[in-house]
Amino acid sequence: MSDVKAVEQLVNKYTDLKTEISKKIIGQEKVVNEILLSIFAGGHALLIGVPGLAKTLMVNTISQALGLDFKRMQFTPDLMPSDILGSEILDESRNFKFIKGPVFSNIILADEINRTPPKTQAALLEAMQEKSVTVAGTNYQLAKPYFVLATQNPIEQEGTYPLPEAQLDRFMFSIFLQYPTFQEEIDVVKSTTADKNVTINPLFTAEEIVNFQQLIRKIPVADNVIEYAVKLVAKTRPNGEYAPSIVKEFVDWGAGPRASQNLILAAKANAATKGKFSPDIEDVQAVAEGILRHRMIKNYKAEAEGLTEEKIIAELL
Repeated sequence: MSDVKAVEQLVNKYTDLKTEISKKIIGQEKVVNEILLSIFAGGHALLIGVPGLAKTLMVNTISQALGLDFKRMQFTPDLMPSDILGSEILDESRNFKFIKGPVFSNIILADEINRTPPKTQAALLEAMQEKSVTVAGTNYQLAKPYFVLATQNPIEQEGTYPLPEAQLDRFMFSIFLQYPTFQEEIDVVKSTTADKNVTINPLFTAEEIVNFQQLIRKIPVADNVIEYAVKLVAKTRPNGEYAPSIVKEFVDWGAGPRASQNLILAAKANAATKGKFSPDIEDVQAVAEGILRHRMIKNYKAEAEGLTEEKIIAELL
């Protein structure tokens, strides 16, 4: 199949996919779109939202519609790395046998990832970055496609272990869930309190998704678009030559080169799902907020003045 035909097929299947997901998920279009973009661009996503906004239901529904295996891990302070990766046990014939942990799946929901100590968080880091895990000196490859979606509750911070910057940087998108609108909440209550079962049909195979991920990587990007993305990231660095006054005044640390890579990959995915054969500056701007939000560290002055990362990014754009 030619790449042109493959892009057309992706557009059609992407539209069907969003329709299928909307059977269970009402509203939250931007959130669903960013999760899907990060899957097709081969990245991971961090979902931040208060309890009860259907984060788990959303991930479960998306994995069903994509036809992928899904495992949920509830992160707690006593969770050990072996609870995620798996461990070796002695079998009846007194040989060591490896029992795979929940990390061996296509889509992993790491629920409340900041509730577990750094040692356990780090166990997930190798899996996210290398798409493989090492247990007792043996390296095991993970299934493809592989996608980690971690959630955080922004309210309770007691007894939590904030993700270090190096780990936050592993996530392509940081996605904020807002409360539904009044009408959306009415629709949610109607659909979830009635006696009706909704079936989500799988529209893809794992192999198809891997092919689409490879297709998106093949998409060409004009030099001016790459320069725009790199300059946008450079603007977030307070000591850099491109930093505007708002960044110099309110930001301690800016985004690293991984942000530039992710901006281009996500812009490619955004363009492909809209049927375009090359991303333009608008595609970079469309994904910029989710990609830059968690890679900038504000200073105390920004906190004092109530300046959000979103406002700073809007200024940069």
